This record gives sequence, structure tokens and C-alpha cells, in this order.
Amino acid sequence: MNNTAFERPVHVLFGFGYPARIDSVVDAFALLNEWPRSMRTSDHDIALKACRAALDGEIDADLARATFVAFARRNHLLVGDTAGLMAAKSTGALAQARLA
Repeated sequence: MNNTAFERPVHVLFGFGYPARIDSVVDAFALLNEWPRSMRTSDHDIALKACRAALDGEIDADLARATFVAFARRNHLLVGDTAGLMAAKSTGALAQARLA
């Protein structure tokens, strides 16, 4: 069985802005399959094909990750540190930072 886990997870905002941690090609492929058809672009097609190729063992998981990150970035889904963002929200630090 080929390794489809990412070396580092990708943190994205999905749906109504809910944070999601994408740990593997399987996770990325699932998110891409759920993407609305009306919003699918060439970036989506490239990322989906890369994930399929990684699942088939044709390319490395990290190459699929790179195409998924590019898709997420171009669609404004990518977040740098979801855990840090959630911690800031829970402590009120984010609101205080906005006021500063």
C-alpha cells in the first residue's frame, strides 16, 4: 500500500468557514469531491487529478499536497495556523488584537 499521508497537514476553512485539518491525500480528495460543481476551475481539476494520481501510486503524496495547497490558496481557503486562530478566539486575544 502506498503512503498517502502528508508530511505536514494543510489547514483550510471549508463550508461556512469551519476549520478543517487535511492530513492526507484521502482527506484532500474528499474535500475536492465535495467542492460545488459550479465553482470548479482548472485549479480544482489539477488538484483532483493529482490526488487521484497519488492514490494510484503514480505520484508522491507531497506533490499532491502542493497542488492542493495551490488550490486552497487561490480559493482563499488556506489558513496558516488554525490551532492558533482557535486559541486566540477562545481567549479573546483576537478581538483585542483588532482593537489595538
